[in-house]
Amino acid sequence: MNSSSASSSAPSLFSRLSSPADRLGFGAMQLPGRWAGPAVERATAVAVARRAVELGARHIDTAAFYFSATERANDILREALHPYPDVTIATKVGPLRTATGEMYAEARPEQLRGLVEENLRQLGIDALDLVYLRVGRLKAVGAVPLGERFAVLAALREEGLVRRLGVSNVSAEQLAEARAIAPVEAVQNRFGVLDQADGALVDECAGAGIAYMPFFALGGGHTDLESGNLRTVAERHGATAHQIALAWGLARSPAIVQIPGTSSLTHLEENMAAARIALDEDDLALLEPVAD
Repeated sequence: MNSSSASSSAPSLFSRLSSPADRLGFGAMQLPGRWAGPAVERATAVAVARRAVELGARHIDTAAFYFSATERANDILREALHPYPDVTIATKVGPLRTATGEMYAEARPEQLRGLVEENLRQLGIDALDLVYLRVGRLKAVGAVPLGERFAVLAALREEGLVRRLGVSNVSAEQLAEARAIAPVEAVQNRFGVLDQADGALVDECAGAGIAYMPFFALGGGHTDLESGNLRTVAERHGATAHQIALAWGLARSPAIVQIPGTSSLTHLEENMAAARIALDEDDLALLEPVAD
């Protein structure tokens, strides 16, 4: 996907998602280490990124603002994978972080080109496969217009620096606003078996041929991932609750691309094996959200 020139006529991202294996990618956020914790050993992080591709990951999710005190996710990916194989490299722009890691503001429209170019330099490529406009920092901000900022990314797409556009942390109204400006090929929002509030937007994306990349698909801080019905289904399949959470997303919608992140080879192998788990109707019924 990462040739030296971009093409707006490239096949849509959604058209590449023909099987569960095609829809299980890799998130690079943890490769540098925890944002406020110790860095991962570089050799280990490089090995994890390479192994993800060996195991079939064809979608890599990253960002220039994924960094620890000593390492950057994009630098690790470049060492591990450049020149890149047939993978989609997706990045996000919008949040601004200080050198010590605090997200302190959102980029203004005039700053977005520089952020895109920063990702290009770090990854060592001439065009980005997919760039999301990330709205807000850690909380969804559905009432905030994004048109002016998204239009900047649309212009960069016309220039050839970006192949495909996405939006992240958005409401249905914000997605519609972006789609009125330029084609949107992916949405990245919070969604998972324990947090299904965005289900209507998942279905909207599937109907529109837009890929949906959940973040926090493995719980995002939930403490009950290993209990209740999720554990029951996991025991049925001889799997872990984390694997079932990933398999559930793949079964929930043909639009969903899971992008679990890890800096552990053991966890990576476990995550990627989730594509081979086929949940039946009884499993899915157990994992339906409980009505209020």
